[in-house]
Amino acid sequence: MSNEIEIGRGKRARRVYTFDEIGVVPTRRTRDPELVSTAWSIDAFQFEIPVLGAPMDSVMSPATAIELGRLGGLGVLNLEGLWTRHENPEPLLDEIARIDDEVEAVHRMRELYSAPIKSELIRDRLAEIREAGVTVAGALSPHRTAEFADTVVKSGVDMFVIRGNTVSAEHVSVAGREPLNLKEFIYQLDVPVIVGGVATYQSALHLMRTGAAGVLVGFGGGASSTTRATLGVRAPMASAIADVAGARTDYLDESGGRYVHVIADGGLGTSGDLVKAIACGADAVMLGGALARATDAPGRGRHWGQEAHHEDLPRGTRMSFEQIAPLAEIINGPAHRADGYSNLIGALRRSMATTGYSDVKEFQRVGIVYAER
Repeated sequence: MSNEIEIGRGKRARRVYTFDEIGVVPTRRTRDPELVSTAWSIDAFQFEIPVLGAPMDSVMSPATAIELGRLGGLGVLNLEGLWTRHENPEPLLDEIARIDDEVEAVHRMRELYSAPIKSELIRDRLAEIREAGVTVAGALSPHRTAEFADTVVKSGVDMFVIRGNTVSAEHVSVAGREPLNLKEFIYQLDVPVIVGGVATYQSALHLMRTGAAGVLVGFGGGASSTTRATLGVRAPMASAIADVAGARTDYLDESGGRYVHVIADGGLGTSGDLVKAIACGADAVMLGGALARATDAPGRGRHWGQEAHHEDLPRGTRMSFEQIAPLAEIINGPAHRADGYSNLIGALRRSMATTGYSDVKEFQRVGIVYAER
């Protein structure tokens, strides 16, 4: 049965689903949460929890990347943010947090982010994370990747993330500007590459063929993004993840057994959203706003992405969040509130136990129901 609907005589649309419209269903078996494993691995790297910290200055500093690593996840540092443009960004983060007027805040952020990226700061920030003994990951946008990739790799990064609103394997550039050849670039690197975002089966399949170890699913769906209002682009996450997971399965057959990890990136506000992302087929999630609520988050109760201070067309906003608990409590609890904002992994464990599954890969097979709101 087709899930297309008619918008008008000249246009049909596919029916897709958000996290709010679906839920997971129990099986005949349950188990104790202590018997559930939330571990996952990508390439040669093992993690206790399927959580990546989004490369956003309000979420990940070297200190919070280290803390998330110690909690069993992977912190990804934004390598074109304040930490690689300024020797001491702490006073600047304080300043951004104190500005009340949003227009003034965007103006000031544009000034701060106009400072040049310094290769030596990329090196020093990544070295700080490495010295703590956790896995080192850094992110660049596609148009900065070719410029700084050599610096990043020589700095000893373990995992490289190429993250944009949308990343394609077939980008068309203006004359004189050489597009990033992802397949060639990834082939030349000695470290695994995670790339995205994507939101469709076909675009994900193309990215998987470039040799990426993982793909990020999402397109401007995060709390701080206004891409939907600004560009009219929307990718409801439940359907997007399921589509990309389908591409992963087909590519596994096509490639003769090469598994590409699917990482949900955007629209993950609560522990329930995390649960549903994995239920739809994600191997892990990349969290932004959910971690920006931490009392030790660098945003000091504010949350923004790179789109918020874009020089031509801002597609994001600076959010204000209540800081509810330290990062350790948001990840592993115990929770002191019932809103799904803390003890994210405890909630995942309990949901997996309640539905009878013992690990993340198994849980991708859980039954899902649709309930129209």
